[in-house]
Order: sequence, then C-alpha cells, then structure tokens
Amino acid sequence: MSEPTISFDEALAKVLAAARRVKGEDRVALREAAGRVLAEAVVSGIDVPPLDNSSMDGYAVRCADVPAAGAKLPVSQRIPAGSVGRELAPGTAARIFTGAPIPPGADAVVMQERCARDGDEVAIDHVPEPGEWIRRAGEDIRAGAEILPVGTRLTPQAVGMAASVGKAELKVFRRLSVGVMATGSELTPPGQPLPPGGIYNSNRAMLCALLEKAGCRVEDLGDVPDTLDDTRKALRKAGALHDLVLSTGGVSVGEEDHVKPAVTAEGELSIWNIAVKPGKPLAFGRVGNADFIGLPGNPVSVFVSFSMLVRPFIFKCQGAAVPAPRALALVADFDWTRPAARREFLRGRRTDGDRVELFPNQSSGVLTSTVWGDGFVDVPAGQRIARGATIRFLPFSELLD
Repeated sequence: MSEPTISFDEALAKVLAAARRVKGEDRVALREAAGRVLAEAVVSGIDVPPLDNSSMDGYAVRCADVPAAGAKLPVSQRIPAGSVGRELAPGTAARIFTGAPIPPGADAVVMQERCARDGDEVAIDHVPEPGEWIRRAGEDIRAGAEILPVGTRLTPQAVGMAASVGKAELKVFRRLSVGVMATGSELTPPGQPLPPGGIYNSNRAMLCALLEKAGCRVEDLGDVPDTLDDTRKALRKAGALHDLVLSTGGVSVGEEDHVKPAVTAEGELSIWNIAVKPGKPLAFGRVGNADFIGLPGNPVSVFVSFSMLVRPFIFKCQGAAVPAPRALALVADFDWTRPAARREFLRGRRTDGDRVELFPNQSSGVLTSTVWGDGFVDVPAGQRIARGATIRFLPFSELLD
C-alpha cells in the first residue's frame, strides 16, 4: 500500500507544530551574540542619544542672533565630541563638531560649509531654523523602551543596537545540538581517492555549513553503511546525544533504503511523502529523545528541503520567530511546459528588468544550479509558465540569511 502524500504547506505546518524549544540559556558577550536568539528582552536604561547633539560639524547659534545671511558673530567656545560646553552667551557662536552636545541656549547648528571663519569671528551665510542639524535626546531610543524582544535572532545591527544602550552581555537560548549523518555505501569523504562506483559526499559538508549558519551546534557523524543494523545503531547513538538528528539518503523505498524501518524501530515516524519536487521523500519523526529529519540523497533535494522546511523548524526550536519568506513578483524569461503533479521549486536567477531565467538542467542531482542561481521559482502543482508571465520568486537571501 502506498504512503499517503501531504502538501508542502501541510508538511510545514505539521513540522512547526512539533517543534520543541530548546531548554537552557546562555549569557554571551556581544562579540559572540550574532546569530543567537534572545531569551530575555533588551530594555534600554538610557535615552539614545543621551543629550541633544550636533549632527554636523559647524557652529551652534541662537537663531535670534542670525536674522539675515551674512551675520557675523564672535566664536566664544569650541565643543568637540566627548566634551560638554558651557551656556552659549547671547550674540556669540560655538564651534561644534558632529556628536558634541548642544550648549544650553543654542537652538540650531549651521553647517561649516555655510560659514566663513575669520580669526575669532565667523560669518554665517544662512538663516537657520530652530532645531536645524540638532539630534534630540532620545530621538532614536527612549529610556525604558523594549528595543529587542524575546525571540529576536540577533543580526549584526541588532547587536549594535544592544551596544548603543550599554549592554555588554545578552541572555540567549542555548544552541540547538544537531547530529548530521549520511547513509550510502557508495559515499566517499572528500580528500580521499574515489573508488570505482563511489561518489564524493557533498551533502554532509553542505548541511553542516547550513546548520552552522542557522546558529546550531553541529556534530558531523560521518557516513553510515547501507544496512539496517548500522542505520539503527547510528540513529540510536545520535538520538541520545542531540536535540535533532539530520540524515541524508536512504529515505526512499528501495531494498537499500533503511531509514524508514530504522526510525520506526528506534522511535516514531509522522511524515513520509510530501507533494513537492525536488524532495518528495522526507522522513520526520523522533529517535530516542531527539527529533529526526531524514532528507533525500540528491544534493538539490537536500538544499531545497533544508531551505523550505528544516530551517524554519530549527528557528522555532531555537526560540526565534519564523516569518514566511517574502516572495517577489517577477517576470518569467523562460517557458515551463512540463507541469508536475507536485509543487516545484525551480532554480533560477534574476536578470535585468526584474526578469528571471532558469538553469537549463533542473535535475535534483545538479548542485551547480544552486550556485548559479539566486532563488527558487515557486511553481504550483500542474502549472505551466509562459515567457512574460508573472511568477513567484523566493530569493535565497530570504531563505538562508
């Protein structure tokens, strides 16, 4: 009896519903925080900026003292960034630099390009408006404001924001521990001589890189021979050590595909076939205390399945928000006349004029297509595409950053 096939959207919903947030938290220095997920909101204890300050090099003035262009004022003080000036005397100007606090009494800054200095006097060739070139205290961040909520995946700019309010450390969720293995007696590690009938294993290296970019703690468990006993032993050991076990290969229904019976014997299986191309056979379940995801053996199937299903699952396990990838409405620079019964993710890249071209070989074994391309063309089941039609394009930048 054939296995029931579910849609991609059903599979994603089921996988995300089963995601369990990791237990445990770490407190890390800012230099180590990028890519981690906040376990505690960041609340500012200060205004940013803390004082009104100049956004230009120039001269701080009282607007009332510059009624017309060409007004000349004596320069009464010099205020570099990092120092605090005294109150600005009426009828004078203060030489001021970017970031320096505005002296009491001043209500505008005239940029130096509109001024002419002559000894101790400056001619102002511009009539300023109150507030001109002044950054107000708290205009970026107010004291007491929550600036980064729990669940934020920390980008470099988010780390910078935390630093701007004086945070030296952040509380983050523990990294998800992932064990990666590949099944297949034909697999050969890169760097070793390729035997007759062998192929180099690209999947483990790619998956480890994808997982590390997603913020996981990764252990490469190596290649597993194509036997049921070896597969069961490898799963049992990995399931006792990791939060997630991720395998490639052996998920079809051939005589040498042992993942399904091995997972069933060592745990449970809840998803098997997904109506998606590439990547139809995908095993999801549990082994021991760990979640388990078994991906197909073809490298493009691995790349698609990870980008569209595994990565959102990992983010949710790590406590991060899981927004849907933002799709672009672009124009097809190709004809697609071979509609499939499954939803397809074709490898394409943007060209001039918001158009998309396809890699000529869409085989699931052609990893070149994922390097050449910069996104997926998302094609609903049974749909043909004519050149010039509007298509749904998912940039890799939305799926892998």
